Amino acid sequence: MNHLTSKKAAGIVVAMLLAACSATTTVAIWPADQGAVCQPQSGLKAAVRWGTGWRANQKDVWAREAAAAQGVADFFAGAKCFASVVIGRADASSPEPVVPPGSDLLLVLTVRELGPTVKLFSSAALIDGGTEVLIDVARYLPGRREPDRQFSIHWRNGGPGVIKGVQSLPADMSAALQAGLM
Repeated sequence: MNHLTSKKAAGIVVAMLLAACSATTTVAIWPADQGAVCQPQSGLKAAVRWGTGWRANQKDVWAREAAAAQGVADFFAGAKCFASVVIGRADASSPEPVVPPGSDLLLVLTVRELGPTVKLFSSAALIDGGTEVLIDVARYLPGRREPDRQFSIHWRNGGPGVIKGVQSLPADMSAALQAGLM
């Protein structure tokens, strides 16, 4: 191989590696066609209760729950969704969500997935990774036993050649809420 050809080959390999390491974000909301939950100009006061619904073999539950709590707090602190927001952990012993006194609505967030993903040999880059967030959302209004809105947010960020750890999980949780509630 001559010197010029080896430089071309090296350039092609570098370009392929750079292209393989670009992360993309995808968001799926179902049922589709959900309007914004956040209503920053409305003057509404919201209560937010979050909990988890992990799969049976979920690893690092404590760290994921800490990341979820931080991500929820960060989102509502920065998004200005409502005139005021009170955030708390959902009480598993209270099966029936009730809008607390002084609030105009209750959002119940159930985190089903929050973590890094890695698939080996799934692409030309050999590794396909990133992070994934899956949240079920239910909105309750005063005096109603059933939610007036229910939907799920499935947010992913990653791609071929991307490896992400747990350090981005609070920001990923916040980004998923931004994509699904705004």
